[in-house]
Amino acid sequence: MDWRLELVQVPVSDVDRAKAFYTEKLGFNADHDHQVSDQLRFVQLTPPGSGCSIALGTGLSKMQPGSVEGLQLVVPDIHAARAELVERGVEVSEVQQFDWGSFVFFTDPDGNGWAVQQIPPRR
Repeated sequence: MDWRLELVQVPVSDVDRAKAFYTEKLGFNADHDHQVSDQLRFVQLTPPGSGCSIALGTGLSKMQPGSVEGLQLVVPDIHAARAELVERGVEVSEVQQFDWGSFVFFTDPDGNGWAVQQIPPRR
């Protein structure tokens, strides 16, 4: 049996602002945007090449906006990824090198924390 993680909720205070950040600044694909009722809106966004999406919206969870940390994207070239983020206007850290990979870090407009990792070659 396969167990695939395909959707992670990211709590935000302003769905339209967050959707614009993720699509325009990060280049995520806007898969769905459904206003189910006055209390429920579901927006699904997917990073290019990813099998896992994020969900933004209203009425989805009790998590506080900006309370998620540790979301991680993996790229083949951390320096190219950082340059792209900077070019798109994202405030992103300098590249940090560790034995387990190279990273940059940023937050969305609500403060949800993201890492971008280039995994070192396997031995």
